[in-house]
This record gives sequence, structure tokens and C-alpha cells, in this order.
Amino acid sequence: MKKIASILGILALSGFMAACGPDQNLIDQASQKAESDASRASTAAQNAEASSQQAQAAAQKADQEAASAQDSVRRANDAVARLEAAFSTSVTK
Repeated sequence: MKKIASILGILALSGFMAACGPDQNLIDQASQKAESDASRASTAAQNAEASSQQAQAAAQKADQEAASAQDSVRRANDAVARLEAAFSTSVTK
């Protein structure tokens, strides 16, 4: 009787382990996939942040260049106004 109970116990335990084994493999695979996906998402977020910083730097440079261009236009207009004034005074003399 003891021998039969121990054999049944071993069979039940081995059956339980066999039933849980594939599920554990699926769980392990899903966990590895989730970790891989999380790693890729983290890398994508870092790349997006770097791109955002580059875009911000480019926008700041564009603003500086636009301000410089406006300054150049203002100086050119001043020069034209001076030339016109000089021309008009020379013609009227």
C-alpha cells in the first residue's frame, strides 16, 4: 500500500511538473519578449529625445540667423536712405 501510494505520488508530481513545464516556458518566452520590447522602446525614446534636442538647437540657430538677417536688412535700408539723402542734396546744389 505504501509502495502504491508513493508511486501514485510520484506520478502525480511528475504529471504536475509536465503540465506546468510548457506553461513556464511560455511565461519565460513572454517575459523575454516583454523585456526586449521594453528595451527597444527605451532606445526609441532616447533617440526621440536626442532628435528633439537637435531640432531645438536648429530652431534656435534659425532664430539667430533670422535676427541677423533682419539686422542686415535694417543696415541696408539705412545705407540706401543715406545714399538717397546724399544724392538729393548733391542734385539740389
